[in-house]
Amino acid sequence: MRWTKSIIGWMFYDFANSAFTTIIVSVVYSAYFVKSVVIGDPGYGEMLWGRAVAISMTLVAISAPIFGAVADHSRAKKRFLFINCYLTIIFTSLLFFVKQGDVMLGMILFIIANFGFNSANVFYDAFLPEITRKEDIGKTSGYGWAWGYVGGLVSLVSSLILLKTSESYVRYIFPMIGLHLFVYSLVTFVWLKEVRRPSRRTNYFRVAYQRIRFSLLNVRKLSELYRYLISYMIYNSGIYTVILFAAIYGINRFGMSMQDMIIYFIFAQFSSILGSLLFGWIADKTDVKESLVLSLLIWILVVVWAFFCRSSLEYYCVGFVAGLAIGSSQANSRTMLSILTPKDKQAEFFGFYTLTGRLSSIFGPLLYGTIAYFSGSIRFAILSLIIFFISGWLILNSVKLDKGISDANLLLHNNQ
Repeated sequence: MRWTKSIIGWMFYDFANSAFTTIIVSVVYSAYFVKSVVIGDPGYGEMLWGRAVAISMTLVAISAPIFGAVADHSRAKKRFLFINCYLTIIFTSLLFFVKQGDVMLGMILFIIANFGFNSANVFYDAFLPEITRKEDIGKTSGYGWAWGYVGGLVSLVSSLILLKTSESYVRYIFPMIGLHLFVYSLVTFVWLKEVRRPSRRTNYFRVAYQRIRFSLLNVRKLSELYRYLISYMIYNSGIYTVILFAAIYGINRFGMSMQDMIIYFIFAQFSSILGSLLFGWIADKTDVKESLVLSLLIWILVVVWAFFCRSSLEYYCVGFVAGLAIGSSQANSRTMLSILTPKDKQAEFFGFYTLTGRLSSIFGPLLYGTIAYFSGSIRFAILSLIIFFISGWLILNSVKLDKGISDANLLLHNNQ
C-alpha cells in the first residue's frame, strides 16, 4: 500500500469526526440531555432522546441517496464534505447554550448536528475508491477505522480531564468537540485532493430513485444476500440503540457520574479493538458467518446481563463484554456483505448496505424510548432490545454461506 497525502488526509477525517460519535451521540451529550436538560417523568428524557435520534436519521436516510448521486455526478465532493462538516462543528458548539429546561433547543441543535455529521460521511466514503488502488481499499478503510478509534480515545481523555477539573464544566465539552473536529479536519481539507472529473448535469432525485430500485432488483436475485441484509437491518438496530443509551442507562440505573461513564467507554474502546482481532481470528479458523453468529449471542448475553446487573462495578464488566461484541460484529458484518456480493457490484451494494444501516438506526431508539416512558422502567427498555438480537440471529442462521458465495460468483460470471 502506497501512502499519499490524500490517504493520510482522508484518514484524519475519521480521527476528527469520531469525537462526535463518541462524546455527543454515545457518552456525554446523550446523558446530559436526559439527566440535566429534560426534567420530567421517568423515561420521558429517554423517549425524547430516542425521537431526536430517529428524526435526524430519518432525514439522513431520505437525503443520503440524493447526496450519493451528487457525490458521483459532480466534482464538488470536497465542497459538500466541507459544508456538512462545518454544519456539524457549528451546531455541536452551540450545544453549549443548552441548559436545564431547554428541551426543544437541545433537540433541534442535536438533530441538525447529527444530520450534518452523517451527511458529511456520504461524501467522505465516496472519496475512498478515488484515493487508493482497488486492491488496497480494504486496508485503507481498516486503517481509517483504527485511526478513528484513536480519535475517539483522545476525545474521551480530553473530556475526562475537563470534568475532573469541575463537573460544572460539562457544557464546555461541546465546543471543545467542535474545536477537535475543526482542527483535525483541517488536515483533510488541506491534503485530500479531489480528482477533477467533468461534472455531469443530471436530475439527482431521479438518479437516487433509480439506484435504490436497481439495488433492490439485484438484491432479490441473490437470495442469501437478501436474507443477510434483512438480518443486518434488524440486529444493527439493537447494536446502535445499545451504543446510544449505554451511558444514560449507567447514570440513571446505578447513579454513575459522567466521569465514570467516560472511563467506562475508554475500557469499551480497548475491548472493541480486542474483539475485532479475536473474532477476526475465529472467522479465519471457521468462517465469517459463524464468527458473526457468536458475536450476536454475546449481544444477547449483554442485554440480559444489563437487565439483571446490580452494581456499577458489574456494569463495567457488561461494558467490557459489549466492547468485544461491537468490535467483532461491525468488522464481520462488512466482511459478510463483501463475500456475498459479486465483485463487480461491490460499490453498489455497499451503498445499499450503508442506507440499510441508517434505516435500522431509526427503529431501536424509538422502541427503547417509548418503552422507557410508558413502562417507567429503563430495565424493561434495555431488555426489549433482545427482540432485535434474537430475530437477527435466527435469520442469520438461515443464511447458506456457500450458496450465497456461489450465487454471487455465478452472477459475476453472467455479467462478464
